[in-house]
Amino acid sequence: MTSTLQTTHVTSVHRYYELVDAGDVAGLVSMFSPDATYRRPGYAPMVGHQEMSAFYGGARVIREGRHTVEKVVEGTEEVAVYGTFAGVLHDGRNVDLRFSDFFEFTVDGHFARRDTFFFAPLV
Repeated sequence: MTSTLQTTHVTSVHRYYELVDAGDVAGLVSMFSPDATYRRPGYAPMVGHQEMSAFYGGARVIREGRHTVEKVVEGTEEVAVYGTFAGVLHDGRNVDLRFSDFFEFTVDGHFARRDTFFFAPLV
């Protein structure tokens, strides 16, 4: 049986993607703890609200798009998701890819860490 806390974590993760897709930088950054870390291929680890705001506010190569979460796996203080993303890069190219994200939570329900992985032919 799923606990209320775990259900809250899953709801937070879904809300996060809604905010990203809507371009609500302040809203999505507020979901992270002030000292949270975000690791994403192609970028140095981002730590804290200021670095994440800079990333989502313009450093991110994606101009717009939509995440579709296809699978969610939850633990006590963690949520993992698998899904697809379709969107447009700042240079006008379309992108359509699969991704996985791993979220760790603080005791007060903020994201303490997020790690993203893309299914792309790099090696």
